[in-house]
Amino acid sequence: MDDAQTDHLKAYGVVYKMLKNNVRVYWLLNYRGGSFAVEAEDNETEMLARAAGVKTQRVSSGEWAAIVETIANSNMEKVKLEKAPKIAVYTPPEKLPWDDAVTLALVYADIPYDKVYDREMVSGALSRYDWLHLHHEDFTGQYGKFYASYQSQPWYQKDVAINTKTAAEMGFKKVSKMDLAIVELVRKYVADGGMLFAMCSATDTPDIAWAARNTDICGAVFDGDGIDPAYASKLDFTGCLAFENFSLMTEPMVYEHSDIDTYLEATARGPDVYFSLFDFSAKYDPVPCMLVQDHVGLVKEFLGQNCGFRRTKVKKDVLVLAEVANTEELKYIHGNFGKGTFTFLGGHDPEDYAHRIGDPPTDLSLHKNSPGYRLILNNVLFPAAEKKPLKT
Repeated sequence: MDDAQTDHLKAYGVVYKMLKNNVRVYWLLNYRGGSFAVEAEDNETEMLARAAGVKTQRVSSGEWAAIVETIANSNMEKVKLEKAPKIAVYTPPEKLPWDDAVTLALVYADIPYDKVYDREMVSGALSRYDWLHLHHEDFTGQYGKFYASYQSQPWYQKDVAINTKTAAEMGFKKVSKMDLAIVELVRKYVADGGMLFAMCSATDTPDIAWAARNTDICGAVFDGDGIDPAYASKLDFTGCLAFENFSLMTEPMVYEHSDIDTYLEATARGPDVYFSLFDFSAKYDPVPCMLVQDHVGLVKEFLGQNCGFRRTKVKKDVLVLAEVANTEELKYIHGNFGKGTFTFLGGHDPEDYAHRIGDPPTDLSLHKNSPGYRLILNNVLFPAAEKKPLKT
């Protein structure tokens, strides 16, 4: 999985298929860009890989012994992958007219997933899945704060109508109350041991909705009754997953939710910026090490409704995986909540710096070696890792 690999992204799909077929797979952390080793006596793996355009290398028992020795004597680790995780993507039945990077990655790598949305969530569907991705949703009831620019667009009006109807049918007086109920279900899923991944506005808006659970932060254009004048004093950050002590931007005509996001600073810096992945001990910190496996240490910046996370608003117990050096922006973070974990990656599309509404979807066949998309797929395989007992 170093620079010699012909298609990094489809390699994850090949590994997933091997796990589905009960083939023994190891993730070689920090070895040649986070390579995978497959124990197979037949040619099935090579045939699958060749069909997907993925480069493999057959090694003898002696060569394998040398690799294992190298790993043992270096900042590397051999992690067994146990099973193919069951994957759910929280996504609207009718997607809005721009794409979701995680869905694109899963489809390109040929990794199966199920779609779930509000009704399925309420019915308890999450208990069937090991890994949940939140499509770039706004969980505050403000429809992405697209009102100023897109209120007259048919897709925006349809989105409002569908959400309003669904909320009423499910017994909620407002869309924001339905969204809060979904946030509570996601929190319970993670607390019970689930693994959550989110990008863009699905990273910060769940915590914003949770902090505002005892007040109303939605303008009248969103829910008809206006903002609670005392909302700021009623924000409660207790129990937020990743963020704390943030201030909200409640003006409906402003395309921003809070001061968690670093979008304005990122756009001012322009496209010729990279964020740096942190180094971790493969032997003592295998979880974050898995999440940052890549063939490069610097990844090109990309924007989104939430571009990155202001470091002063990130909780102190949250682990930083990547940052834009010498700035306020943390790009990639990971944390524990109850028995589970959450991992957030700022931005919308790793191969489209400023993806706009109405832009065509990214063609990943043109980005087979994308380091940004590799970060997404690291998260997809992360739940497959062997769970070792904690040292006491």
